[in-house]
Amino acid sequence: MNGINHKEGVAFRRRFTQGAMFGFFRIAAVINGAALLVVVYFLVARGWRAINWTFLTQPPVDSMTKGGILPCIVGTLCLSVGAIVVALPIGVASAIYLNEYARPGRIVRIIRLGINNLAGVPSVVFGLFGLAFFVVYLDMGVSILAGSLTLGAMTLPVIIGSTEEALRGVPDTYREASLGLGATKWQTIRSVVLPAALPGILTGTILGLSRAAGETAPIMFTAAVFFTPSLPTSIFDEIMALPYHIYVLATAGTEIEATRPLQYGTALVLIVLVLGLNLIAIIYRSRLRKKR
Repeated sequence: MNGINHKEGVAFRRRFTQGAMFGFFRIAAVINGAALLVVVYFLVARGWRAINWTFLTQPPVDSMTKGGILPCIVGTLCLSVGAIVVALPIGVASAIYLNEYARPGRIVRIIRLGINNLAGVPSVVFGLFGLAFFVVYLDMGVSILAGSLTLGAMTLPVIIGSTEEALRGVPDTYREASLGLGATKWQTIRSVVLPAALPGILTGTILGLSRAAGETAPIMFTAAVFFTPSLPTSIFDEIMALPYHIYVLATAGTEIEATRPLQYGTALVLIVLVLGLNLIAIIYRSRLRKKR
């Protein structure tokens, strides 16, 4: 009887612990979802009046108290796409080397430690690095190229980490079957491993894209300027960007209170833009998973 009671007590404690942890996770998910809804509602309630066709298709005028944010939208898209173009090939190649080619040892551990530490570096440090190296040392000036390279360096750890996890998730039987049929290691990686890991790689790309689109500190030193009404014509042009434009309107504008609706409207457009880019990537990822 004592043995049965002991087993029942252990089973009860396990069920209680499991239920408590699931409840904690549900509460955490509800809190996160509620916080997102509060932020979105706050921005929509205060910013929807500012959004109209002129706001989305015209440059700012009259000390940025009127007009629109078209140069900011274009600049944010250029920087985000540029950052992914820079970071994605380098990040994926690095992850392939670390997971598929590198032998476990001290050097690999040091490289992974460096990547993890790089992921925790504040964005303003990347901005100062981009200013010193890309803008000054390489003489790129304040430009789309310098900003994209800086944002690309900042998003590299996210892409490398997610790509490595995706590659680890591919069963070894896939590799063994391909090698057994006579394929080389690179052919196996290119034709078997990468297609199977692509949904996971896209997850890291989505995270990197979101971070690149919403950063202010790196671009204020390397790419963004206070005001330029013209759209960029080359990668060496300076641009306006939505995050920096919000900062300027809220802190450095000549009429901060007069531009308050524009601040909320710009923030709302930034969120919609980031969500739109993420949605496109998520839909593409879902289609890839269905094909598998």
